[in-house]
Amino acid sequence: MTIYLIRHTSVDVPQGVCYGNTDVPLKLSFMYEAEETAKKLEGLHFDKVYTSPLTRCIRLATYCGYPEAERDERIKEINFGDWEMQRFDDIKDPRLQEWYADYLHVRATNGESFEDQYRRVAAFLDEIRRQPYRQIAVFAHGGVLLNAQIYAGVLNPKDALGALTPYGGVIKIEL
Repeated sequence: MTIYLIRHTSVDVPQGVCYGNTDVPLKLSFMYEAEETAKKLEGLHFDKVYTSPLTRCIRLATYCGYPEAERDERIKEINFGDWEMQRFDDIKDPRLQEWYADYLHVRATNGESFEDQYRRVAAFLDEIRRQPYRQIAVFAHGGVLLNAQIYAGVLNPKDALGALTPYGGVIKIEL
């Protein structure tokens, strides 16, 4: 099975703000960025298309011609819990330092760890692997794309953050 992983376009969130599963707006450059992403998908046929239920992914899926893409909660961005929409520099929670030291296993307060997100993404991929699809598209988030690549054996979890797909980027994996 071939999976095209598509990251949403640039978000309109100030630099240094912690956001994950908050439904944040997109930058005004959406149309330009979405057109560039759509060009990367030209000529491809998908047996099935999925999207995160967050609007930044739904908008891109719709722009690329997939308004009926199936929404799936398991491919939402990581939940940063109490830290959502706060500037990292302003977060006083002592767990933040623990998270910096071990983001793979330490959960954000009232949120998730990278490992928790991996389990969600893996459950999603386990399910679609059992389907008769040859080629699918998944419109999702940076963390989801990293975890899907870890699942496919393309990335090592400890090195994953250094391989973050740019906004509007498309990654192809084989399962």
